[in-house]
Amino acid sequence: MHAHTLDLLKHEHDFSAINRKGERRTKLVLVLTFLTMILEITAGNLFGSMALLADGWHMGTHVAAFMITLIAYRYSRVHAHDQTFAFSPAKVGVLGGYTSSVALGIVALIMMIESGQRIVNPHIIHFDEAIAVAGFGLLINLISALLLKDSHHDHVHGHAHHDHNLKAAYLHVLADALTSVLAIIALVLGKYYNWNWLDPVMGIVGALIIIQWSYSLMKETSPVLLDESIALKYKVAIKEKIESDADNRISDLHIWRVGPGHFAIIISLVSHNPKAPEYYKELLKEFRYGGISKLSHITVEVNRCFGDFCIK
Repeated sequence: MHAHTLDLLKHEHDFSAINRKGERRTKLVLVLTFLTMILEITAGNLFGSMALLADGWHMGTHVAAFMITLIAYRYSRVHAHDQTFAFSPAKVGVLGGYTSSVALGIVALIMMIESGQRIVNPHIIHFDEAIAVAGFGLLINLISALLLKDSHHDHVHGHAHHDHNLKAAYLHVLADALTSVLAIIALVLGKYYNWNWLDPVMGIVGALIIIQWSYSLMKETSPVLLDESIALKYKVAIKEKIESDADNRISDLHIWRVGPGHFAIIISLVSHNPKAPEYYKELLKEFRYGGISKLSHITVEVNRCFGDFCIK
């Protein structure tokens, strides 16, 4: 009897975003990016193009980032039911996204330093060969972006767009494509107008744009890792939902994200006519944050009030 009741009251603790399609496509993109990285670094050194060399080293950091993405996916899958985690390893993917955002920022700073050195000490550029390699690199970037974009929009437990791990990989590919485009522009203008200075300048422009992407991804992932609560208006909506029922009053409220598309909530309330915790959980059953994320783990503490005093 007790065992049956306990089974009914147990919560689901697996909030990991297991995106097998995204994982498979990330592996393919990893191979494509690694091979293109070798080609561009070699060609950049041989043909003297800073924009091409920067793109090659940039792709090198993305190889590391894609490996982080794959490790995060595998770790989340293998440890999905590991009891050492309070709410499953769901935040491993978010951590992978945050780590990748840091990698993006570092490579952007390196690109700026290298480009600055090339402005001071210009190198001879073999334009035809460099343009051909940069064009090939752009083609690989576009193919990789299409592969990850499809996976990025797939539904993972109904919440694919919350897959920060895959989003980080997608941004890395877009950053690669951007640097390839800037390299081609710089090389073409350098060839026909002798604007050799544009090659390192484009390296700086690309670095600034990548820093912005890095910052935006960092802003998106860090609040999740730090257990930041949801927006105030949603907390107010939850409070109003509970307190509009009878004479309930919330004395304590905590909400935090436990995984992609999932929030946990702890509510302590007082009432002269308290009901079972399941009653209050039912009031919040249809709550959605941003129309999608839900309260997946609800804990309710109910206290009875007598006059000016409350007892459990």
